[in-house]
Amino acid sequence: MTLSLSLTSASFSFLFLVVSGTTLKVQSLPSMEETCGKAEQLLNSIFDSAGFDVHASASESDLGCLLAIEGADSSFLLNEGGELLDALQQILNQVLGRALPKGQRIICDANNYRAAREAELRAMAEHAARQVRATSAAFVFGPMEPSERRVIHLSLALEEDLITESIGEGNGRRLRVSLKPATAG
Repeated sequence: MTLSLSLTSASFSFLFLVVSGTTLKVQSLPSMEETCGKAEQLLNSIFDSAGFDVHASASESDLGCLLAIEGADSSFLLNEGGELLDALQQILNQVLGRALPKGQRIICDANNYRAAREAELRAMAEHAARQVRATSAAFVFGPMEPSERRVIHLSLALEEDLITESIGEGNGRRLRVSLKPATAG
């Protein structure tokens, strides 16, 4: 039997493996700085191989490792709603995400796209809230990525009269905003 336990603090990370009930192996996990450095290096090698005139710079943020991408070809990453940017982020999280502390992730951003999209999603959430309150009818967003649904959920989390819920399956998953049912009292 193998049991793994991860212990993380601001200054260190360790992975404990208990094998056969008696053996304890302690394995140090890479620091956030090391993981960000590897992500930056991998992303820049992908750009170099593809011949893109862009460069990624890594920094640590509250959410994890932020890779800011700048350069003449950065707009290519944002075509089709940022699909290529999302794909690169997915690859990096698959390759290096296990080395990050729980709740942390690798985030790729080009030309401040993510921040602008988040502001847009918050405005959409407020619009939906106004519509639901005005009509008492649920508002259903079109299919969205999990990270985008999360922004809307969090934007409306403190609204005491509203409920947000994800509905549907797979790539067709949507977000519904509706009034909380009146409580009998």
